[in-house]
Amino acid sequence: MAIPEKQILVCQSFRLKGDPKGICHKQTDGFLQYIEEEILDRGLDMQVIATGCLKQCESGPIMVVQPDNWWFKGVDSEEVIDAILDGVEDGEPPAEYLIG
Repeated sequence: MAIPEKQILVCQSFRLKGDPKGICHKQTDGFLQYIEEEILDRGLDMQVIATGCLKQCESGPIMVVQPDNWWFKGVDSEEVIDAILDGVEDGEPPAEYLIG
């Protein structure tokens, strides 16, 4: 399998003992599948990865696009995901969801 051009990290709030805590996993049910389907539909060379806690709970749910190092806050709907993926395609992140 080829190495993908980009990766999307989706916080799933997993902690040391594996139990999900925090806000991200509670508000992202079904998002991983939606992101995967959108990536395929758009023909993007990306991989989706569910992560442990990204330590940005006050801004959650969190999604990160690498290697661009774009950190997004408030990723709580398909509309936000679509805006982020549009930004990936355009090479310009949607500023309203960026952290920092």
